[in-house]
Amino acid sequence: MAEEFIPYSRQEIGEKDIAAVEELLRSNFLTQGPAGPAFEKAFAERHGVAHAVAVSNATAALHLGCRALGVGPGSRVWTSPNSFVASANCALYLGASVDFVDIDPVSRNMSIPALAAKLEAADRSGTLPTVVIPVDFSGLPCDLADLRSLADRYNFKILEDASHATGASYKGAPIGAAYADATVFSFHAVKIVTTAEGGMITTPNEALAEKLRLLRSHGVTRDENLMAHPSEGGWYYEQVALGWNYRLTDIQSALGLSQLQRVDTWRDLRARHADRYDRLLDSGPFKLPIREADKVSAWHLYAVELTAEANIGRAELFAAMREANIGVNVHYMPIHCQPYYADLGFARQDFPNAVRYYEQALSIPLFPAMTEAEQDRVVETMMALAI
Repeated sequence: MAEEFIPYSRQEIGEKDIAAVEELLRSNFLTQGPAGPAFEKAFAERHGVAHAVAVSNATAALHLGCRALGVGPGSRVWTSPNSFVASANCALYLGASVDFVDIDPVSRNMSIPALAAKLEAADRSGTLPTVVIPVDFSGLPCDLADLRSLADRYNFKILEDASHATGASYKGAPIGAAYADATVFSFHAVKIVTTAEGGMITTPNEALAEKLRLLRSHGVTRDENLMAHPSEGGWYYEQVALGWNYRLTDIQSALGLSQLQRVDTWRDLRARHADRYDRLLDSGPFKLPIREADKVSAWHLYAVELTAEANIGRAELFAAMREANIGVNVHYMPIHCQPYYADLGFARQDFPNAVRYYEQALSIPLFPAMTEAEQDRVVETMMALAI
């Protein structure tokens, strides 16, 4: 009889979550009611930031963030190739061009020396970016202080993609609180906090927050201070910008607000599992995730790399683990290697660190409710195959 499947991630939905959603379903509002602002307020307070704007998903958050930060035709946006395609697509939606900055082979986040060198060259050629989108891969925060210093020097905006990093912290403060002009979070089902689908943008900037709120709802407003004409009555509204319907429902907000109460507990459980993986896999042919003193990872992923000592290739290990009912995954095929981006002119060798990481990378199961027995089975299977 086959052993039970262990997924690489699994959402945690408790009775309090179900009760919160049920209460909302029995209320007068399914969307655009009080639950959305309550979720935003709680998220902003938890992250120590002035403003949080809830949206339908993190892709929408990236799109709105780029637009609100001035991205449009003729703009340039740089991001990490080691991410999901949304981190780059958001700029193309707005008619901007996209480029990438190679990763640091240890942290797997955007390389600060590579970014500095690219900025210096772009400054000479007059091709500096409007926005840089660093990605907190696996939940490990980027080198935000260094990024801020470069942003101030070269006059670009930082839109931090913290889709993996809800609950993470940098230099003792929650991600989303400082350094970036705006920070994007994801509430997809496999993320630390889930609303099934959903996202959030945090920012310390009130004007930027107001622009985000306007753009997420068609560019329509009832605020007379923003209108071109006097109000004609209580029904009256005006479209003053071209926006989108990127609102989060009250149903999702109720779930998110309930989930948010346990974010620190889940982060600590993920960290405990990651520490145990470190001990169990230490003698194997694997390069393990880095720890950095000034950063607390959210541990969305536990990603290893096969070393030259492994007796199996990544593709074979992936297939064998799946055959053993262990839901490993690979994060990510570098964005610039995707056929669509190859057609834009990018070549595989353009960002070699990202490609080298991808060729040996494997994300193994990690979620708060994971048992030690499940971890043991993952490790024993991997070690038997790789040694």
